[in-house]
Amino acid sequence: MSYTRKDIIEMLSFTKEDDLGRLRDEALSLMGKEVGNLVYYRGIIEFSNICRCDCRYCGIRKSNSKLSERYTLERNEIVDTALWCADQGYGSIVLQSGERVDPAFISFVESVVAEIKERSRSEKLPKGLGITLGIGEQSRETYRRLYEAGAHRYLLRIETTDPALYRRLHPKNQTLENRIECLGDLKEVGFQVGTGVMIGIPGQTLDMLARDIEFFRDRDIDMIGMGPYITHPHGDMASEGMMEKEALLQLSLNMIAATRLVLRDVNIAATTALQALVPDGRERGLGYGANVTMPNLTPIKVRKGYQLYEGKPCLDESGTACGSCLLNRIRSVGRDVGFNLWGDSPHVNKRKVLIGNRG
Repeated sequence: MSYTRKDIIEMLSFTKEDDLGRLRDEALSLMGKEVGNLVYYRGIIEFSNICRCDCRYCGIRKSNSKLSERYTLERNEIVDTALWCADQGYGSIVLQSGERVDPAFISFVESVVAEIKERSRSEKLPKGLGITLGIGEQSRETYRRLYEAGAHRYLLRIETTDPALYRRLHPKNQTLENRIECLGDLKEVGFQVGTGVMIGIPGQTLDMLARDIEFFRDRDIDMIGMGPYITHPHGDMASEGMMEKEALLQLSLNMIAATRLVLRDVNIAATTALQALVPDGRERGLGYGANVTMPNLTPIKVRKGYQLYEGKPCLDESGTACGSCLLNRIRSVGRDVGFNLWGDSPHVNKRKVLIGNRG
């Protein structure tokens, strides 16, 4: 089915239980047909909170002088955590950090990726862990180096595709045009490309969110990671406030379902930010058509230093406890985990077949 912008706006505006029930059922049914009912883990390691950017909403932005400590994990801490994920059957990890472009940082990430890829190969994971990177805007050559080192997915959230709203969120040196160019570079290099938006930004409209979904579709995006806009007390936008939590949660869930219905066969994450709104937020995201979730494996000693928004959950929970808790949560909604699998979206494989046929 083809959805118009009017259709998408209508889905996003649903508040009545009858409408929401129908939206949930349609999203879940399509999810089952297109990507299956398994949930895929992406064990996330937030390996550095040092950032050159000054995004107005962000808790680790460069100008946040109240952040108690800036850190970068040691190489062995990152690798050991990744190998723990492989031993637990996670299949995939996410290496995420603040944005840096200095040569030493890029070489460090490149070498860490290569080591994880080599050392995580096993009978259950013959190609090693699937590796997603989220380290911001880089040059095409940097993306190429990281891809050749062994990463094959990259998440670069656009946050909003509305030019005026993007300018409100960022300083002048961070442009929407460059963000979009980076997404194109990632695809040309060969990465499976992920992006996403914040939902409920002050001044954001349903039309803007509908156009965000159209952007995902028109740019042939492979995976979506989006969540509610939650303020951080040391962010430059904190005084502008945020949506009431229940309304924000419902809009976020509607956004997941609408994205599933429009994009059909992509991976969609039930993000941790949903759980910051309500304790069962991630489960609710799965109930609206998400099929990926990201257990936090960042060492507890630094985890509080990587809070992009206020109220981030699981700050004191060990990796073992987090994994066990999350597994129970997933099974409580009638789903199960795809252990020892990369969990690439069918969308990627269909595109490869299409390209091969064209060739």
